[in-house]
Amino acid sequence: MREIFIRNEDGKKVFIEIDLHAYGYSNKYGWLLSVFIKFDALDESAEGFEEYLDVKESLIIALEHDDKAKYVGSRVVDGWSELYFYALDSKGLDAIVTNLLKDANYIYESSVVRDTKWDFHYKNLAPNELELCHIESEKIIFLLEEEGDELEIPRAVEHYVSFDTPTQKNKFLNSLSLEGFSFKDEISSEEFENGVALLKTHAVTREEVKKVVNELFEAIKKEQGYYEGWSTLLAQEENV
Repeated sequence: MREIFIRNEDGKKVFIEIDLHAYGYSNKYGWLLSVFIKFDALDESAEGFEEYLDVKESLIIALEHDDKAKYVGSRVVDGWSELYFYALDSKGLDAIVTNLLKDANYIYESSVVRDTKWDFHYKNLAPNELELCHIESEKIIFLLEEEGDELEIPRAVEHYVSFDTPTQKNKFLNSLSLEGFSFKDEISSEEFENGVALLKTHAVTREEVKKVVNELFEAIKKEQGYYEGWSTLLAQEENV
C-alpha cells in the first residue's frame, strides 16, 4: 500500500510517496535505481498530468516484471518527480527506462548504484515515527470527509498514548500541563499495557490535527512514550 506524507528539508516541502511494506524486499534487492522526471506531479491540474500517471505506472509495471525490481517510493521537489526502485541487479535497468521515456517528451535522467543496506530508503523515503502518526491522521480525516463532516467544527477528540512502564506513565500524567488536554481514562491491553486516553476539544482540519499531534508527541517523548493515534465522532453526531 502506498502512503503519502510531507517532509520539510532545508526549508523546502518534499512530498513523499512510500510503500510501507517495501523493506520486506531488502534481503533480495540490493541495487537502487533512481529515475528523475522533469514533471511537477503535485499539480493535478497541470497539462499532461494523467499522461504522466500512465507513464509512471507503465514504468513500474515494466521494472517489476518477473520481479526484476520493486518500486519503493517517490519524491516530488522543485518540479521534479523522483521515482525509486530496488533491483536484483543493475543489468538492463537503464534500457527499460529509456524505452519507456524516450518518446514521452520528458527531460529525465536515471542512475543505478549499489545499496545493499537500503541506506537511501532509510534516510530519504521511510517515514519516521512522527511522520507515521501524520499518515494515520490523514486516513482518519479522509474517512471523516467521506462522511461529509465539517472538519473545522471543534469537537471532543480522544488521543491515545502509551509507555513501557507504569512509572513513565505516572510521571507523564503528573506533569501533564499541555493546554486543553485532560486525562480521561487508563487503557490496559496486550498492545498498550500502560496506555492513557487524553481528551481535548479542537477542530480536525489537517492543520489543527498536525499542530495538536506535534505538541503531544513532543511531550510524550520526554518520558519515552508512544503516540498511538486519535479518534472522534462526526461533528453532527456529537451535537445530537
